[in-house]
Amino acid sequence: MDLNTKFTPQSWPDHPETATMEAKNKFVGFWLFLGGETVLFATLFATYLALKNSVPDGNEFRTETLFELPLVFVMTMLLLTSSLTSVYAMYHMKNYNFKGMQVWLAITGFLGLGFLALEVYEFNHYIHLGFTFGNSAFSSAFYTLVGTHGLHVAIGLVWLTLLILRNAKRGLNLYNATKYYTFSLYWHFIDVVWVFIFTVVYLMGVVG
Repeated sequence: MDLNTKFTPQSWPDHPETATMEAKNKFVGFWLFLGGETVLFATLFATYLALKNSVPDGNEFRTETLFELPLVFVMTMLLLTSSLTSVYAMYHMKNYNFKGMQVWLAITGFLGLGFLALEVYEFNHYIHLGFTFGNSAFSSAFYTLVGTHGLHVAIGLVWLTLLILRNAKRGLNLYNATKYYTFSLYWHFIDVVWVFIFTVVYLMGVVG
């Protein structure tokens, strides 16, 4: 199918993200990438679980007294809601509604930015308390795991911003439909990783 074909909502393919051979090849590459990312985070989780109790005697910073669940809960709701708004965006993409897709992607970006701002606030708060990267093996594992996820959120926000700006005048076509959809999958992936972080790091850290 020609990438330059002019479409209408009626002629737009049901699955525009895989309508061309190039798009299908991109999907294969993207799933391989996510496989590598899964291995990365699995390694970081294993390291954290092995080191979360490695705190020197007399060190006051432990999971049950350090973490603030209300703040983390708000962060979780922001990120999970952004995953929902990205679903709405893909719904409009599949219905050839470029403006609707852009609006919901922008909302997704603002929610992700809110999450990232709260994470920066959280890290800054911990550092002011004295819980720094070098405080203990536990702190190093914590900052590495949660910080790596935060980096992925930041990368996703840059990716999303570039997609919105670069395609603002181009509209929707079979070439960028794949890019929008792979971004959505990436965003769902980092949301799933955060659910595991919320459960394993924060929730289990506070309530056991």
